[in-house]
Amino acid sequence: MPSVREIPDDVKWRLAARCAASLPAIYDAAFRKAAGNEYDRCEQECWIEVSRLACEVVRDLALPEKNAREIATSLHTVMNVLFGPELNCETLEVSDDGAVILIKRCPFLTHGYTPGTPTERFFPRCMALVLTAVPLLNNAYAVRFVRTMCMGDRHCEIKIELGKPVADKQQAKSPKTV
Repeated sequence: MPSVREIPDDVKWRLAARCAASLPAIYDAAFRKAAGNEYDRCEQECWIEVSRLACEVVRDLALPEKNAREIATSLHTVMNVLFGPELNCETLEVSDDGAVILIKRCPFLTHGYTPGTPTERFFPRCMALVLTAVPLLNNAYAVRFVRTMCMGDRHCEIKIELGKPVADKQQAKSPKTV
């Protein structure tokens, strides 16, 4: 029986990433029925915490985060590290203050779910991760989803642009209370 040291790093990474990508499906199957309507809210909180971890990884690896392209590239790198080589995405710079992450293959759509599982359940996870991570990396930037595979599109398109996050814009429009 081989020791863990004898297993090539790329094999360990692929297997660990497959396990990580399968966990949301495993937890969904195990807890959704018992938790009922609270499941989605609780799961979203978990993904917000994952976004904080992703930001720590960006900083631990000293990845850049000054502009939209750097944020997109750094998120792309960290998502690949955390969720594995089955994540197929690329970063496009669309302007000085804008970039797009295109995801062509997502491990969360690949692992742990049986045919017929409603894939729209996946979107709140990704949304919580990305909408939290971008302003944590650089609060001058906002993010929006243009296309998502889990909602039926051929690929995901996530746009990062200079501007206040949506919550801040809504807050700015709301009358101040004393």
